[in-house]
Amino acid sequence: MKYYFLALLCIPMFLMSQTTAETIEQLFEKKQYSKAETILKTELDTSPNDRILIELMGDSYGYQEKWDDAIEYYEQLVEIDDNNANYHYKYGGAMGMKALKVNKFRALGLIGDIKRSFKRAAELDPNHIDARWALVELYMQLPGIVGGSKRTSMKYANELENLSKVDGYLAKGYIYEYDDEPELAEQFYKKAIEVGGSLTCYEKLTNLYEKQEQPLKAIENIEKSHKKHQRNAMHYQIGKVAADYNLQLEKGEKCLYLYIANYTTKDGVPVSWAYYRLAQIFKHKGDKQKALEWINKALATQELKPFKKQKEVILGM
Repeated sequence: MKYYFLALLCIPMFLMSQTTAETIEQLFEKKQYSKAETILKTELDTSPNDRILIELMGDSYGYQEKWDDAIEYYEQLVEIDDNNANYHYKYGGAMGMKALKVNKFRALGLIGDIKRSFKRAAELDPNHIDARWALVELYMQLPGIVGGSKRTSMKYANELENLSKVDGYLAKGYIYEYDDEPELAEQFYKKAIEVGGSLTCYEKLTNLYEKQEQPLKAIENIEKSHKKHQRNAMHYQIGKVAADYNLQLEKGEKCLYLYIANYTTKDGVPVSWAYYRLAQIFKHKGDKQKALEWINKALATQELKPFKKQKEVILGM
């Protein structure tokens, strides 16, 4: 639920003044959420009932993971318009995110409201994909004693499939993966790749293979994804699997060199981790000198615990 909720925070700002809308959008893009919050507070002083402003204020708090504040503003929206599916979805999402942060007893007290909000969003909008994804995950993650149900989760996965084959297959893959049925999960992730073939589809299958300790299948799937999408990040993924499982080391080394040579911040994984993976690969090869060179390069960029621990292992070779 976390990722689907955070992805829907920002909304069109067509009802605000163009200048304010552009400013808030730019601040969100730059992750300057507290600055956006300050501007929105000023706007709300003069227009306290403006739904767009209220929603954006909730979003700004959501981005900052200030869930109690986000809940307060999304609750206002639900009170203003009980028939708006997105308002219910964001209200339930903020409560769900809060439930992940508090202790189990407090979280239990939120479950009823979270369910009601997501169900209401799904009822109000028959095409609301995110609300149905949230319900799929919620019912799978909840223990049966407090209302968790694979059957109910599958019901919403079927609704997703009727709306979007890709989402339906991914949801069913998630359900079977969560329920420790990797063969069925693999089938549905492959179906999602056949129908959609997005990076997300490939990543879900790759992650499944890694969890099941099937590195060769993982590398094969990453290579298929790279052939279609040509993303530099996939070079890192191949290098990571090679380093973690001590296999196809030459391929892993080559891919990591390519990742470093073509690296930009858009690739996601900091380049220091590519240095770390190269150190792992040379450790596997028994080349202590090169392993030290790469781990020192990683540490010069970021002094992270895994890097320090890896250096200790290399020094002990």
